Amino acid sequence: MSLRLPKLVVFDLDYTLWDLWIDTHVTGPLRRNKNDLNEILDKYDEKISFYRDVPDILHRLRTAGVMIAACSRTEAPRLAQQALGLLLVPPKRGDDEVMLAIDFFDQLEIYPGSKITHFKKLHEKTGIPYSEMLFFDDEHRNSEVEELGVTFFLVPRGLSHDAFEKGLAKWRTRHADD
Repeated sequence: MSLRLPKLVVFDLDYTLWDLWIDTHVTGPLRRNKNDLNEILDKYDEKISFYRDVPDILHRLRTAGVMIAACSRTEAPRLAQQALGLLLVPPKRGDDEVMLAIDFFDQLEIYPGSKITHFKKLHEKTGIPYSEMLFFDDEHRNSEVEELGVTFFLVPRGLSHDAFEKGLAKWRTRHADD
């Protein structure tokens, strides 16, 4: 099997990268939790952080030169973007810099509406064929993007290394002859 990677990996946010719905569990304004990495707080000290394996996965994709996008149908797009702009991602190695989470994302499609619309906009902006896109989401209804040719992988318990590898394997199986 090929070890080739998709050209674009896309992540939903809520219950895919973090364990809450940004539009119902969080109240702005958001702020950093002192100098803590991978943790911010809302007005009522509700914690927001990526699932444990997410920072490493983001580093891995960035190192490999894969484009990364976030697609979320949230009713609170500004709050979601603010969270990504405040979350600090730990360095991969000791000599690396701490990075803002938002700096890992090449594209953001964060607004209410169908994931089909999100992916059509991603395709329009990047020129990347749908077949070169891999999408991780916690909701099965969003598998509708497969109609476009996107590979969809369900992560009902959030993104982990295991789920990420299984998603890559599914995408690679579809591209075995490439």
